[in-house]
Amino acid sequence: MRLKPFSLCLCLLSLSFPGLALGKSIYGLNEYIHIEELDVLVAAKLDTGAKTASLSARDIKRFKRNGETWVRFVLAVDDSHEHTVERPLSRISKIKRRAGDFDPEEGKTYTARPVIDLELCMGQTLRTIEVNLTDRSAFQYPLLIGSEALKDFEAMVDPSLKYAAGKPGCTNDATPGE
Repeated sequence: MRLKPFSLCLCLLSLSFPGLALGKSIYGLNEYIHIEELDVLVAAKLDTGAKTASLSARDIKRFKRNGETWVRFVLAVDDSHEHTVERPLSRISKIKRRAGDFDPEEGKTYTARPVIDLELCMGQTLRTIEVNLTDRSAFQYPLLIGSEALKDFEAMVDPSLKYAAGKPGCTNDATPGE
């Protein structure tokens, strides 16, 4: 079988750029994310070493509504976006504590965090992502996107880039997950 020059070039190109071959998008270490339901734009850190996504929140309280567990929290993104949010609770996540965060008297090696589902737009891609809630006010970025969410976004992260996807541009009629 003889390959035509165009086919050969296409094969070599896909080997040179695995992101193209896999249909993945390349994002930078930091990206802008639009949280659709809250209509908030935040800068996020993309962290392949973290498993889950985390959003900065405080005053986190669980409550019941129509027999279901919900969570109420104050979005702690910046001073202009401090407002109370209520969302259904998806689950409770157990996050491994770092050595400096471990209290031997308490005896827990993990922290339990509430998890909610949020529609996030990064670049032109809209996905429903599980996000755990925790106070991230000590961190530079109020939103951390971990490896599970990066898989959902079909993302490749190039740490030499920042804001490679530009401002989020998902349309209102975009279908999550497609």
